Amino acid sequence: MNFLNQYKGLRKENYVLFFGRIVTNLGSMIWPVLTLILTQKMQFSATQAALIIIVAGFILIPAGLIGGKVADKHNKKHVIIYCDLISVALYVTSAFLPLSFATVALIIVAAACQSMEQPSYNALIADITYTEDRERAYSLQYLGSNIGLVASPMIAGFLFNDYLWLSFLISGLAIGLSTIVIFFFLNNITPVVEDEEEVGSYQKGKKGESLAHILLHNKVILLYIIMFSIYQAVYQQYAYLMPLDLGRIHGENGAMIFGSVSSLNCIVVVIFTPIITKVLDKVIPTRKNLYGYVMLMMGYLIFLLMRGHIPFYYAAIITFTFGEILTTISNGPYLSARIPESHRGRIHGFLSVVQGVLQAVFLLVVGVFYDKWGSIFAWGFVLLMLSIAIFGAVVLIDCDKRRYLELYQPRKKRRKRLDKTKQ
Repeated sequence: MNFLNQYKGLRKENYVLFFGRIVTNLGSMIWPVLTLILTQKMQFSATQAALIIIVAGFILIPAGLIGGKVADKHNKKHVIIYCDLISVALYVTSAFLPLSFATVALIIVAAACQSMEQPSYNALIADITYTEDRERAYSLQYLGSNIGLVASPMIAGFLFNDYLWLSFLISGLAIGLSTIVIFFFLNNITPVVEDEEEVGSYQKGKKGESLAHILLHNKVILLYIIMFSIYQAVYQQYAYLMPLDLGRIHGENGAMIFGSVSSLNCIVVVIFTPIITKVLDKVIPTRKNLYGYVMLMMGYLIFLLMRGHIPFYYAAIITFTFGEILTTISNGPYLSARIPESHRGRIHGFLSVVQGVLQAVFLLVVGVFYDKWGSIFAWGFVLLMLSIAIFGAVVLIDCDKRRYLELYQPRKKRRKRLDKTKQ
């Protein structure tokens, strides 16, 4: 319980978003089994499934950019609500249509709406949270996301064979309930006001500066974005290459096994996110990222070396879920402390674009390797790219300290919080 006490003292809006994340992800049943839908329900090959997901990825690219720009210019709450309403309509419609290309198209558009709102979510958390509290705030949101995801992948696995339509309906209704919660209870999104010492010089920007200008003057941020995006593209194979292997090895039971593995992933996140956040509170974000990349490598190696032995799938998922926790809780605080507050939405949008491009390339290469030369070659490419990300994460530790030296200096305790929401 002591580990949960660390989440006390945040603004009320953090808890509203936390609950909204829980409800939304209770219905996240489609994307975890999308690869199986394409390959088993619609009889596509691994390459064809990868190409469809790549097309989806390219559609998500402008969604992330637009969402980032809109987040910096308009009311973030309204952006989230409008995008959610469209997603609800598309998922509910998909539930009553025969499974076809039209259904896949609706899923992709719904995903684009969800992608468009993510920069608003991420920037809003930074806006309403003091710098010293952001790791706890982002950790809380991540915890909420996974509380909702605990049951949904397993339910999707059970519904997959005979009641797939019900997964679409549940997804739409859950997002709709989350939208209602945010509409009625997220009332105050006025950014906090901090003293000059707490904000730091890196969060101050000049009006009119372009995103390109910010990035060119923060090349370490570019390095971070590239390495983090490679890591995310590699992590994505958990939802693409791993279910392909499970379906090949275990046949019709593959979907159910993958659903239970995915649920364990979320259970581990729920149990260990508060613990890891508390225990590693003093560890710098760049080191947490490095540890996370290494844990992902260890998890994949366990899976590959012990394929066919079901208990080791769960050992693998536990291992790389620790890595997922480390990278996720440090990502938001890392970026928000190093970029101007006026560009938070656009930076998160740009990050989603780079991730989308790399994920598309990875899916194409991995799909071709899998179809032509088998699983070993596909996994070899994945592990090679993860090794590059690990090397980049090592380099980033030193580069970040030299570029953002102010963030590594001890600060005096804040004397006063000038939260104008209380004035």
